[in-house]
Amino acid sequence: MSRLIVAVTPIAGAIIFPLLIPITISQFGISYGVITALLVSTLWFVAMLRTSEMPH
Repeated sequence: MSRLIVAVTPIAGAIIFPLLIPITISQFGISYGVITALLVSTLWFVAMLRTSEMPH
């Protein structure tokens, strides 16, 4: 797997999550913000698991 993808996955999630949730809450309300937080955090967790590199 590309080292760039492995390096960018945690950084992208750490930047996207705190930006997306307040915008969603201000535009659509708290319930959509909570749903978005759940979906984004789940997708980020799956991406982190898929791109993780274990030592041999």
